[in-house]
Amino acid sequence: MKIAVLAGGYSPEREVSLSSGAMITNALMEQGHEVCLIDSYLGIPDGEEIRFYRLEDGMEFSSHIGESAPDLEHVRRKGGLRGIMGNRVMEACMESEMVFLALHGGAGENGQIQAILDGFGIPYTGTGFEGCLKAMDKHLAKLLMREENIPTPEWRLYEKGAGTEPFVYPCVVKPCGCGSSIGVTMVEEEEQWKKALETAFSCENTVLAEAKITGREFSVGILGGTPLPAIEIKPISGFYDYENKYQPGKTEEICPASLSKEEADHLADLAVKVHKVLSLGYYSRVDFMMKEDGSIYCLEANTLPGMTPYSLLPQEAKAAGISYQELCDLIVRHGKGALE
Repeated sequence: MKIAVLAGGYSPEREVSLSSGAMITNALMEQGHEVCLIDSYLGIPDGEEIRFYRLEDGMEFSSHIGESAPDLEHVRRKGGLRGIMGNRVMEACMESEMVFLALHGGAGENGQIQAILDGFGIPYTGTGFEGCLKAMDKHLAKLLMREENIPTPEWRLYEKGAGTEPFVYPCVVKPCGCGSSIGVTMVEEEEQWKKALETAFSCENTVLAEAKITGREFSVGILGGTPLPAIEIKPISGFYDYENKYQPGKTEEICPASLSKEEADHLADLAVKVHKVLSLGYYSRVDFMMKEDGSIYCLEANTLPGMTPYSLLPQEAKAAGISYQELCDLIVRHGKGALE
């Protein structure tokens, strides 16, 4: 199959996305596909060939993730764009039989790029516009979960320039539509509140304050409607922030997680329920906290889970006997609009 892999983009998670995209491209070539890796924001220069590589071409892609999120102003100056898609990106997508969305955050995960591809009738992987919109907006996702009696921590929404009366302590302050824990602060006392809001508002204009749940942290991937083995996340220090997620040796990840059958089944059932409530596609990842008393709370769902060397979904798939290469191939073959 001829596949365009879209990565990068204009998002604080672009380095994570570029790393995911490089690994996905290599894996798809190993599975016999022809693949073109594209930075969806920077695009393809005029005059440069749109090249789809095969394994026999001897190309191998890689990309580094820094300890902190990249400077988007620098990216904007480099791209010189006002829109969300770079030069000739759509041309490459229209040449492909499938677009693999390796984007994280921003327009790649909030449904905007999915809507554009839908408008051109271009098949793509993952969740469609509606599900992306529901899941990426943490406030909306939590409202939908609450309607279906899925436990989620209490929260309050804040708009930039409006009232900022403090929420309960301890709490977690986060941008409403970002991922990879970018802009997230754990607030233990009132003195930390104002700085936490400033940090979150520097990412976007809508911020969520959520009651902090203390306990064990888990994630459950969904593949084709079936839950994968749960993974437990144990940062060596602090919480599961950007650095702890993507730098080696910063977090212990245990898969399958050490859980009773009852606990594992309950997590799996909740993950599938969240996946359905948010209208998600062939694959997703749902994040949870478990208190000491065994009660479980859903934090959020990810429509385009990371596919980097340290990402959770590939580890869960491996525990289920699915290699990274097989995982990428399954995602492609079950893409939205794929030929049966």
